[in-house]
Amino acid sequence: MSSNLDTLYRQVIMDHYKNPRNRGEFDGDTVTVNMNNPTCGDRIQIQMKVEDGEVTDAKFVGEGCSISLASASMMTQAIKGLKLNEAVEMSQIFSDMMLGKEYDDERFDLGDIEALQGVAKFPARIKCATLAWKAMEKGINDHQ
Repeated sequence: MSSNLDTLYRQVIMDHYKNPRNRGEFDGDTVTVNMNNPTCGDRIQIQMKVEDGEVTDAKFVGEGCSISLASASMMTQAIKGLKLNEAVEMSQIFSDMMLGKEYDDERFDLGDIEALQGVAKFPARIKCATLAWKAMEKGINDHQ
């Protein structure tokens, strides 16, 4: 990966960390999951509003490193409007991406999420990046 691309990726991650999208909590009926990464202390709560098998809105709160919180910000943006099975499929694509596998699925525009590809080079940080995604998957599986 070129150093320019590396710099861009770091800037995108820091932007989501410093200016998180969808940070906060919903009142009312939501699919709510709390997860943590005991290895590093990251903690996340994901809340999703689900109607007719679709994620209509998503929010998160938590504490953790820049990668963990940036990933939660990106994930909550990406799953809005997706059917539950599509959100899980996107999560599986993300997990593969974290393992260094090539991403070429035309159905999903990962946008900023692609900035997290560089995390694959740091195995200790992969759990940070995938925490919110695992929480979302668990929430959907528990909901169904």
